Amino acid sequence: MVHSEKQRSTLRIYIDIVTAVKDLHTAKPTHILNKANLSHDRLVKFLDQLLAHGLIEEKVEGESRYYEVTTKGIQFLIEMQRADEFVAGFGMAL
Repeated sequence: MVHSEKQRSTLRIYIDIVTAVKDLHTAKPTHILNKANLSHDRLVKFLDQLLAHGLIEEKVEGESRYYEVTTKGIQFLIEMQRADEFVAGFGMAL
């Protein structure tokens, strides 16, 4: 769902990150960063927010840290897809 717009909304960035985590299954920060097209600082900020909202969860194994999408995160993506389709029907985008 990554769009080529000059500035993405916070909501679009949330969608892009949760989608990246879902697509990667067990996603390391560097992989999310590349897939969601974000700087490290911005990624950390958004990961913290998504963790707080319960859309993703953090797993730590030894020195490795990775993220997985939660059931709530999957539901978020489903609802955002519906909203995106609804808004697109009016010729607009989220």
